[in-house]
Amino acid sequence: MNYLLRIEKDLTKLYYSIGEVADMFDVSKSLIRYWESEFSALKPKKSRKGDRQFTVKDIRVLEKIYTLVKERGFTLEGAKKELRIKRVQPTTNESIINDLLDLRRKISKLKDSL
Repeated sequence: MNYLLRIEKDLTKLYYSIGEVADMFDVSKSLIRYWESEFSALKPKKSRKGDRQFTVKDIRVLEKIYTLVKERGFTLEGAKKELRIKRVQPTTNESIINDLLDLRRKISKLKDSL
């Protein structure tokens, strides 16, 4: 199973709001909040005001959930099981590909700043 980050724009910010994340996946904010309550792997930070602050790692977890539930038709229980299995397995091609994509973005950003 290959979860590549499908978000076209570079994720350069430290934190993203729930509205920004919902727009990335073209889903409602309430669905993001619901998935947060259902999936223990998804734990965005919260500001003092209680606003969710999603990191790139959180967005990748959301992408895995989105892929399993929306694209592959998994039930929530099936998606939870699949995520647990993936978490237990050693480093896979997925994580290597994501690491390489991160490195590519950083190199490109560095090249542009020169």
